[in-house]
Amino acid sequence: MHAFDVLGDPVRRRILELLAGGEQTAGAVSAVIREEFGISQPAVSQHLKVLRDNGFATVRPEGARRLYAVDPRPLREVDGWLEHFRRFWTPPLAALATELARGRRERRLRGPADPSDERNPDV
Repeated sequence: MHAFDVLGDPVRRRILELLAGGEQTAGAVSAVIREEFGISQPAVSQHLKVLRDNGFATVRPEGARRLYAVDPRPLREVDGWLEHFRRFWTPPLAALATELARGRRERRLRGPADPSDERNPDV
């Protein structure tokens, strides 16, 4: 299965988001996914299996529990593929960051907020 086929499913993307916060038990992942998506525990297990079989997640037994974690290798491959497209959003985001910094600098140089200044959203 291609990486984007795996990541194309919102349930699997959400599971990866949960695992990005750190290792989690299958039960903890299942509880969140069942609550958010209304799917059964066996369906969650199938999504975990797809992630595991395609290298996006690792699993290790700890007693009776199974702990899942993100395996970053396939995500690095996706990131590499996206590199071809970064030029579409990197310059605009850099320009936005520059404008935001310029606005903060101008407000700082103006001094305390003037209540008559309509552009000041803090008033």
